[in-house]
Amino acid sequence: MEGRIRINHFLPVMLGFFVMGFIDVVGIASNYIKQDFNLSDTIGNLILMMVYVWFVLFSIPTGILMDRIGRRKTVFASIVISSIALFVPMVSYDVVNVLISLAMLGIGNTMLQVSLNPLVGDIVPDSKLASSLTFGQFIKAISSFSGPVLAGGAAFYLGNWLYLFPLFGGVSVLAALWINGIKINEAGKGGKKASFADCVRLLRDRITLGLFIGILLVVGIDVGLNVSIPKYLMFKGNLRLEEAGLGISLYFAAKAAGAFLGAILLSRISVNKFYTATVVMALGSLSFTLLIPSLAGVYVGIFLLGITLSNIFSIIFSKALQHNPDYRNEVSGLMMMGIIGGAIVPLAIGIVSDNLGHTMGMLVVGICMVYLLVNSMYGRMALIKSQELS
Repeated sequence: MEGRIRINHFLPVMLGFFVMGFIDVVGIASNYIKQDFNLSDTIGNLILMMVYVWFVLFSIPTGILMDRIGRRKTVFASIVISSIALFVPMVSYDVVNVLISLAMLGIGNTMLQVSLNPLVGDIVPDSKLASSLTFGQFIKAISSFSGPVLAGGAAFYLGNWLYLFPLFGGVSVLAALWINGIKINEAGKGGKKASFADCVRLLRDRITLGLFIGILLVVGIDVGLNVSIPKYLMFKGNLRLEEAGLGISLYFAAKAAGAFLGAILLSRISVNKFYTATVVMALGSLSFTLLIPSLAGVYVGIFLLGITLSNIFSIIFSKALQHNPDYRNEVSGLMMMGIIGGAIVPLAIGIVSDNLGHTMGMLVVGICMVYLLVNSMYGRMALIKSQELS
């Protein structure tokens, strides 16, 4: 696509990224749900499976759906499902309705993440695509950061954190209506449909498999920190949940700043070197967070974690696409399936925390980071080898 960006297309699509960020409310929500229903860390984190398991089941089918009805209509449908999900807990707040709400939110967000990014390519020139996607992630980070603040504010001023849901639901309804009211000329309709078999075959390639595991773990780290930060702050500083929940907002604010900074640095620094450097700094930030005795120091560590982890997902995703340029639909579906890590890693953290304590639970995050470091260094060696052969 060439030409200028049409603002009447750009704004509703960016609002879609804001809705995409609502998925991160599950971090603070799971803490309130565990508190309200007196659940263990293991059971509470298992609830996250109701959100993230759908990325395995719905990523490829959403790609097929886009071939049939188009990207804009798929985005519209995904936001409608998310809107309904956000109003379910207000009907009746019990475990069953919570599970239904989180399941619907997971399905809607899966469809949204698969369809919204390619829709950006239909409304902006190719020269503006990378910066537009980065700006979308910046908008998503703002949304993620606002969730714990609004939940704490609703609990303190309105007496119930659940009032966060109709607020987000109202924004989702607005986004759905706005997306539905625009007309977009979509490129590439009717192309080759991705399939589960095609995706599985891609995993035979060691680099693709390594990047898939990288996506699984970096999403798991992100969600694991989202869930664990309030508990760790409550443990470290004897804070109430409403106060400790603001640690998540600090984390996502740092991610927003890191995404903005990364967009600038990645235009000047090698992607492979940047990948390795950020993982090393993330490991250092985690060590600092766990070893510093003061509560203020923990907050500094949380901010540094957000900064250093903010660009790893996009780096791995772009490397996977570049490694398989002829199979972009299949690679996209495969990598989105890796978001199941958002359920697996927090579950592991919960099991370790229940048996060995919160600090040991956080060390699970460190183990995942060690893999990312090895993955980044292996990618650099593979690049050097390919350059020697060429």
